[in-house]
Amino acid sequence: MGNLKAKFAAKALPLSTEIKQFVKENGQVALGTFTVEDVYAGMKGIIGLLTETSLLDANEGIRFRGYSIPELRALLPKVPGGTEPLPEGLFYLMLLGEMPTYDDVLAIQADWNSRAEVPQHVFAAIDALPVHTHPMTQFSIGIMAMQTDSQFAKAYREGINKKDYWDPTFEDVSNLLARLPRVAAYIYRRTYKNSEHIAPQEGLDWAGNFAHMLGFDQVEFYKLMRLYLTIHADHEGGNVSAHTTHLVGSALSDPYLAFSAAMNGLAGPLHGLANQEVIRWVLEMREEIGQHPSKEQIADYIHQTLKAGKVVPGYGHAVLRKTDPRFLAQQEFAKTYMPDDELVNIVWNIYEVAPPILESTGKIKNPWPNVDAHSGALLLHYGLNEYDFYTVLFGVSRALGVMASMLWDRALGSPIERPKSVTYEWLKKTVEAKKTSA
Repeated sequence: MGNLKAKFAAKALPLSTEIKQFVKENGQVALGTFTVEDVYAGMKGIIGLLTETSLLDANEGIRFRGYSIPELRALLPKVPGGTEPLPEGLFYLMLLGEMPTYDDVLAIQADWNSRAEVPQHVFAAIDALPVHTHPMTQFSIGIMAMQTDSQFAKAYREGINKKDYWDPTFEDVSNLLARLPRVAAYIYRRTYKNSEHIAPQEGLDWAGNFAHMLGFDQVEFYKLMRLYLTIHADHEGGNVSAHTTHLVGSALSDPYLAFSAAMNGLAGPLHGLANQEVIRWVLEMREEIGQHPSKEQIADYIHQTLKAGKVVPGYGHAVLRKTDPRFLAQQEFAKTYMPDDELVNIVWNIYEVAPPILESTGKIKNPWPNVDAHSGALLLHYGLNEYDFYTVLFGVSRALGVMASMLWDRALGSPIERPKSVTYEWLKKTVEAKKTSA
C-alpha cells in the first residue's frame, strides 16, 4: 500500500466507525424538518423534487400519471390482437397526462422511424472499444457519441431565448428515443453475435423492432419486450437514473449528456445492474446445490448468503414496502407463457422462501422482491442468455420516463439543482449545541 493510500486508510476507516456510532446516538436530532439520520441515509424520503410522470407509493407501488401497472396493461394501446401495451403509448401518457389512442401511438411510431438512422461515427466509437467491454459502458459511450447531433447544444450556442429551450430539447429527445434500440441492438450483436448485425424492419413497433434487431423474432418475445419496456420506463424522480438525468439536465446539459450520465448510474449494482446480479446468484445456487433445488435448500442457500455478509439480490427496495407490482406483472406473464419453466419456478420458490427469512433478521425494512427478481428468468427462457446485457434493456426503457421528465423541466424553466452540504464537524457542533440548549 502506498504512503498516501495508507495515510488515507488510517484516517478514513476509524472515522467511518465513529460516524456510524454518532448517527446511532444522535440520529433523531432534528436539523430543521429532517434529522441527522436523514442526512446519512441518502436523503431517503426527503421531498426535494417534482416529477409528474410517475409516483411511487410505499404500499401501493408505482403509478404512471395515476394509472397502476394492471391498468396500463388493460388501457394502453396494443398491436392489433396483442396482449401487452406499446411503450410508445406510455411515453405519450407520461408526457401529456392523457391516455393515447392507437392513432396517437402510430403517429409516434412514424415520427421515431423517420429519425431512427444512427450516424456511422456512433458505431465507429463503439467499435473502437474492446469487444469484452461491458455492454453498459458501450451503451453510455454510444449515447455520448450521438451528442454531436444535439439540436439543443447548437441552439444554445447560437443564443436561443430561454423560454424556447424546450423546443430543441424536444428534437433531441425524439432523436434519442428513436435511435436507442438500434444502438443497443448493435452492442448486443457486436458483443455476443460476432457483429452479425440485423437491420431494422419496416412496419414494426418500437419494442418489436428492438426485439427483431436483437435477433429474437418469436411473437412471445415481442410481447415480453413490450411489457418489459413499459414497466421499466419510470419509477418516480428520486431513483439514481431519473435523478441523475434531472441533476445533469439542470445545468442545461443536453439530453445526450444527461442520459449518458443516467446510464452510468443505472449500471451500478444497487440500481439497474441488480437484474444481472439476480440471475447470476440464482445460477450459482443451482451450480452449487443442483438444478432442482427444494425450498429447504433455497432457504439454506439464502442463510449462507446472509452469513457471508452479502445481500440476496432482487429483494428489498429503498421505498417499496410490499412486492413490487412490476414483479407481479412479470409473474403473470410467466404464468401465461412459461408456467413449467424450471428457472421461473425457482424464482417463484425463492419468492415464497426469501421474505420470511429476510424479515426475521430485523435489519431489512422491505423483504419483498423488486422488479429485478424476475426479469432475468423471462429473458433466459427465450434464449437471451447474456445477462451482462440485461441492464441495457433496462436503459432503453428508462429513457422513456426520464426524457419525458426532462422535457417538462425545460418547459417549466426548472432551476439548477444545488442542495446544501455540511461537514461532519459542523454536524457534531450543531448537535452538541441543540443538546445543550435542550
